[in-house]
Amino acid sequence: MNLTKSHFNIHPGVVRAQRLGKPLVALESAVITHGLPHPKNLTLAKDMETEIESGGGTPATIAVMDRKICVGLAGEDLERLAADREAMKISVRDFAGALTTGSNGGTTVSATMFAAQACGISVFATGGIGGVHRGQPFDVSADLPQLGRSPMIIVCAGAKAILDLSATLEYLETHGVPVVGYGTNEFPAFYSPDSGLSVSIRLDSVAEIVKFARLHWELGSRSSVLVTQPPPADTAMPREDMDKAVDQALEEARAMDIRGQAVTPFLLGRVSELTNESSLETNLSLLKNNARLAVQIAAELANKSQKTIGFV
Repeated sequence: MNLTKSHFNIHPGVVRAQRLGKPLVALESAVITHGLPHPKNLTLAKDMETEIESGGGTPATIAVMDRKICVGLAGEDLERLAADREAMKISVRDFAGALTTGSNGGTTVSATMFAAQACGISVFATGGIGGVHRGQPFDVSADLPQLGRSPMIIVCAGAKAILDLSATLEYLETHGVPVVGYGTNEFPAFYSPDSGLSVSIRLDSVAEIVKFARLHWELGSRSSVLVTQPPPADTAMPREDMDKAVDQALEEARAMDIRGQAVTPFLLGRVSELTNESSLETNLSLLKNNARLAVQIAAELANKSQKTIGFV
């Protein structure tokens, strides 16, 4: 990749873990700046980093701050980002704009993948990926094409339930992205364990996931391996309840003519209100659960001495 170190601020802990071959897990920051209210966003960010550290790994939360792409945030920077109400939502297309204007911002899945791959980080934990929007087949998240060109393992709870899940899976198939169900045959619907849709392969252990990913890349593919797992059973929500809340939120978004990057934060916030914050608790729970699985995968990759790509 045609990148230079001058655009990046890489945390010393990330550099040290990379040089020692220790487990590294990338984390997005759009969930901090646009996905959750303050101070729950800060608590969640710290909890996810703690999950990774407890699993023997090093967290690399990615964001844009002070005209740099930051890979790994110090505690005070994390707090500053969580409290920044003017922060941009940064997709993969937005890096140059943010660095030019000096805007701070939280990175989406696509932007986080781009920066993580550039720095040789092979595992990334998130909540749910973006996808194809319902009733708008040409409104496709930048996450999907980036998944098709970034050889990484992405751990998530499926795609966000506000999306057209069937169309999203079709797009992933077209772009050669395998969808792994960790201990499940069904593609999770973010808040709910079931969507009525199948994954491309079920794998029941971390060792199997790493073996599968290595073979996928050895065969010449450059796409990600999308590892999905259902939300924890104690916080998962019935699919029927979520469908009702999502349908109402979508109707309100259309009536208010909410468009572009504002759609997803509005829908997630409105669904949380309509479910009396039950969906918010599910979101928090699945994010931490995905971080736990991601660090196990990163540790297995480190044990196998997986070669990385980047300049660290």
